[in-house]
Amino acid sequence: MDELHWQSLAVRSGIRRSPEGEHSEALFMTSSYVFDDAAHAAARFAGDAPGNVYSRYTNPTVRGFEDRLAALEGAEACVATASGMSAILSTCMALLKAGDHVVCSRDVFGTTRTLFAKYLANFGVEVSFVPLLPVEGWQSALQDNTKLLYLETPSNPLCEVADIQRMAALAQAADALLVVDNCFCSPALQQPLAFGADIVIHSATKYLDGQGRCVGGAVLGRQALMDEVLGFLRSCGPTMSAFNAWVFLKGLETLSLRMRAHSASALELATWLEAHPQVDAVFYAGLESHSGHALAAKQQSAFGGVLSFRVRGGQAQAWEVIDATRLMSLTANLGDAKTTIVHPATTTHSRISAEERQEAGITDNLIRIAVGLEDIDDLKKDLARGLDAIG
Repeated sequence: MDELHWQSLAVRSGIRRSPEGEHSEALFMTSSYVFDDAAHAAARFAGDAPGNVYSRYTNPTVRGFEDRLAALEGAEACVATASGMSAILSTCMALLKAGDHVVCSRDVFGTTRTLFAKYLANFGVEVSFVPLLPVEGWQSALQDNTKLLYLETPSNPLCEVADIQRMAALAQAADALLVVDNCFCSPALQQPLAFGADIVIHSATKYLDGQGRCVGGAVLGRQALMDEVLGFLRSCGPTMSAFNAWVFLKGLETLSLRMRAHSASALELATWLEAHPQVDAVFYAGLESHSGHALAAKQQSAFGGVLSFRVRGGQAQAWEVIDATRLMSLTANLGDAKTTIVHPATTTHSRISAEERQEAGITDNLIRIAVGLEDIDDLKKDLARGLDAIG
């Protein structure tokens, strides 16, 4: 497998055929496993013998997904979880303790920010929020007890781009771990571990699935770190179901093809929006006007399917544009074959304060679009219906 190219790994890695000789990956819908005898059971539970113990933390289908995703990210190991948020929680609970300090990007998904600001704080973990850019802001926020730096790149929803290599050097110098949420790009477009990140987080719900069918998450990195995360999952149970893992396995086969198509359509739509008279600003790293364009071109093989833009006016005008669409789905999910549109200030980032939203650039006139696989001309017409009506 080490000799295969990326797309071949996406199709062929992580497969362990059963004695039935199936060609498609098998779906093991079982909660438990039968042992040969009492000694065999004892050895499995003690970790002295390889094999399945209980599907809360060992399942062949889930393991197939973990192995394939690890191959695509260039990771030593992967731990699959019940959701993207449980992937973040599992990482923090496994690797942090009371008295530790985390530096987190201000420009993360709203629920991620709530997890850090409220729930980790309840367990005595101190968190400092800083702008994603520049790196110097992270340097200033470091403390003697800083153990973890957490960021998304590109960020949600303004598509700001962090220099992973510089952030990794900063984390290493501080004896801290750099954790990168790679949800927007997926390993088809960006592999943060290759730039020095310690851990990669995924919401498998998004592009890894690709059709909005299942909820899941994943944590990837060095084996020793993943052993700690797996220990938390074994005891606390934020487990990915075997069925969801099977769906994600099949999604990974077409991930590269889909990401290229998403990226091409998103760039064309962003370019069109940038020229529209009712649009104040467009945020997409594929545009040469974007401040992170050169860095994104260095770190990513394409620019992804998510963009955001500000309409002329305020919330009323933004809602008017959204409500006028007929093809796009008004939903907070992304990474789907179907294009989705959402108003971040009142949905994905509504749980943070108005002041925090303003600091993060989540204005009332901001709209986020995750470009799907429909014909790009149909998407332009759908948006034009609302944009052309405001004034």
